[in-house]
Amino acid sequence: MELLRLAVVYVHLIACCVAIGLVFASDAAMVKGLLKGHVSTGHDNDHMTSLQKSVASALIFLWISGAALIGIDYLEKGINYFANPKLQAKVIIVLLLTFNGMLLHRYILPALLKAGSLLDLQIGVRMFALFSGALSGVSWLYAAMLGVGRPLAWKYSLSELLMAHPVLIVLGFASMVALTQWARNRSSALPAQESPWLLAGIQTR
Repeated sequence: MELLRLAVVYVHLIACCVAIGLVFASDAAMVKGLLKGHVSTGHDNDHMTSLQKSVASALIFLWISGAALIGIDYLEKGINYFANPKLQAKVIIVLLLTFNGMLLHRYILPALLKAGSLLDLQIGVRMFALFSGALSGVSWLYAAMLGVGRPLAWKYSLSELLMAHPVLIVLGFASMVALTQWARNRSSALPAQESPWLLAGIQTR
């Protein structure tokens, strides 16, 4: 049983690493573009579709391997295992990630692909996209922290374990709102003769 659990933990860890890597590589590319004042996020349809499928697949593997781990530990430790606040916190975070992923798939990604740029989204949709992105980034890292934080088990209550989660989401959201507004201001203030998109259009005529 111990070797089986180790194998499941390994699959669980790989799925988590893949998902975090994909999400943060995409976020880093977006932030880099905003810092340079680019209107376009650089995400084409094929890239966004591939990213969406890869993260969804990793999340499915996380659910399957996580459920297997819970089942193995339940057989070993009994019903009291479900009273572990750290386990409860992990399940809540993964539920949030799953629900947030569904919202991204249904609303945010189609709107982003249609607009062609984060900065071109309507204000309400853009704020929703930024909040959803902040929730995703923070929650993936938080879930990973809970996953490796074995000393946290039974030491803290559920509210204590989750206390920092909403604070980090708000900080991440506020940072992205500020960065996006700065990029919009920089883009609108750029003189027409210096605009790389205008120059590119002139060169093709």
